[in-house]
Amino acid sequence: MTATPPATDHGRAGRNLPAAVGSAVVLLAAIAASLAFWKTAFMLIVAAAVVVAVWELRQGMAAKDIDLPEQPLMIGGVAMVFVAYFFGAPALVTATGVAALVIMLWLLRRGVDGYVKNATASVFTLIYVPFLGSFVGLLLAEGGAVDFDRWDDGVRGILTFILVTIASDIGGYAAGVLFGKHPMAPVISPKKSWEGFAGSAVACLVVGWLCVVYLLDGDWWVGLLLGAIAVCMATLGDLCESVIKRDLGIKDMSQIVPGHGGLMDRLDSLLATVAPVWLTLHYLVF
Repeated sequence: MTATPPATDHGRAGRNLPAAVGSAVVLLAAIAASLAFWKTAFMLIVAAAVVVAVWELRQGMAAKDIDLPEQPLMIGGVAMVFVAYFFGAPALVTATGVAALVIMLWLLRRGVDGYVKNATASVFTLIYVPFLGSFVGLLLAEGGAVDFDRWDDGVRGILTFILVTIASDIGGYAAGVLFGKHPMAPVISPKKSWEGFAGSAVACLVVGWLCVVYLLDGDWWVGLLLGAIAVCMATLGDLCESVIKRDLGIKDMSQIVPGHGGLMDRLDSLLATVAPVWLTLHYLVF
């Protein structure tokens, strides 16, 4: 019998750091290239992320005998993303309602058994991934969806959103590895510590202030507010996804992103952060 190779110990952080950094560089390079070339192309990346995330959630929920209707969720999710970008928030609300109704009608084809369970999980997925992800379109469209400048409010808003969310991850990772001793939620996420949260908070406040003041020409206090909102929502998003995975009995949503696990394992904080970031910037900066 062939012996099973021992699992690789990646230390307190639990990540293959070189693979994680390499994957992050590739993803960030693709984002930067799309924004620099033609910002509408970035929405193609968002749409692709929605499709992959829905696929991952379907795979994960299958462990609990939940069968998500993949096709309508993917098609409806992509439609919601582009509706938000081209037509704005009211159209997004309508598109979300229509997509939910179509999905519930689609599930009628399967019969009565499991209908409530599958429909509930499907609407949850629709809100969790495509609806929250569509706020990226609302933020990018701040400078115009069709007639826009290369370096407009939308592009700078997206950069601010990405940088402040990344700051939470990096600040929490560094402080957690170096100083983490007091678990924040040991049952949900054993490696997440209060020291890591403090590192995330400091990084988000600094990056939020720098981005709002020097990138968006906004007030300093808005930058600090944005940083405080980002660290709270990014942490909440990470914890919520950890709860989902524990409930489903899986470690990662998939292994599609080397060093990170599934795409949802990277999108969790971004999905939770983008809506409040858009609201803050829309009403206090733009």
